[in-house]
Amino acid sequence: MMVPAVLLVLGVLTALVAPRLLARADWTDREPVVALWVWQCVVAAVLLCFGLSMVLSAAAAWQAVRGRVFAVAPHGVVDAYALGAGGPWAAGTALLLALGGLWTGAMLTVEVLRARARRRARRAELLVRAPLLPGEEASAGRMVVLEAPRPEAWWLPGAAPQLVVTTTALNRLKGRQLDAVLAHEQGHAAARHDWLLHCGQALAGGFPQVPVFAAFRAEMHRLVELAADDVASRRYGRLTIALALVELNEDKGVFGPCPTPQAHVPQRVNRLLSAAPRLTALHRLRLTAAAALVPVVPLLVTFVPGLTALG
Repeated sequence: MMVPAVLLVLGVLTALVAPRLLARADWTDREPVVALWVWQCVVAAVLLCFGLSMVLSAAAAWQAVRGRVFAVAPHGVVDAYALGAGGPWAAGTALLLALGGLWTGAMLTVEVLRARARRRARRAELLVRAPLLPGEEASAGRMVVLEAPRPEAWWLPGAAPQLVVTTTALNRLKGRQLDAVLAHEQGHAAARHDWLLHCGQALAGGFPQVPVFAAFRAEMHRLVELAADDVASRRYGRLTIALALVELNEDKGVFGPCPTPQAHVPQRVNRLLSAAPRLTALHRLRLTAAAALVPVVPLLVTFVPGLTALG
């Protein structure tokens, strides 16, 4: 019964140590796409640890579950896991982890449904404020211009994604700045950043006391913006997208001394203007490969006893 306990300890250690290591890393702002991948691998490893521990704890607690989990395994493999020594705590652990899994699925479902409801409401509002012309059909990538006093631009995802720009933003964005904003929002759509945000919100909302999930949500919001900035800067230059960010946000007080909900905007502008060099391709490859191995560790912990018994 050691394997479920080891998986639990491994999951807790990963949840505690990995966010601290990533917070100290000096490369995440330079390579936001790699950082997004690393964070996904860390969270996947934590969830795998708890999920596999739940399965093995349930197998130790109930013979019916054990028979299904090890249906085609030889007796030597089952004996290698020492599931009979689970004791009374195995059932409680399995039930607690199962409830956590169900709650995670429920929170993700609620977050997706809420996001769809918000999109439907915003689309209905767009149709009222900017109705289609006779004979015009809504198409993917269509740009909608709204009469509004504030400079804003955002991407509305969905079956027919649309870029929404206010008239004030059109008046302020000069030259290729509008194209850079469009490239930024298309970068979000192409990478499906909305799904990362949904997952982060579901985990952090479902388990507000778990620091790794709160850090995951915060970093997803920050890193997806940096990644989209890089998409735009590669096409139109760092200065162009930095100036566009200033034009869209200077009236919101984000560049003042008082903190605001958009406090990350000055950091994005400074990052674009500082033009820190990217990591080498080999360094990026090493980080990507190392992150991909993180979810493999709980799989090895789970399957090594059985493979050793077979050997």
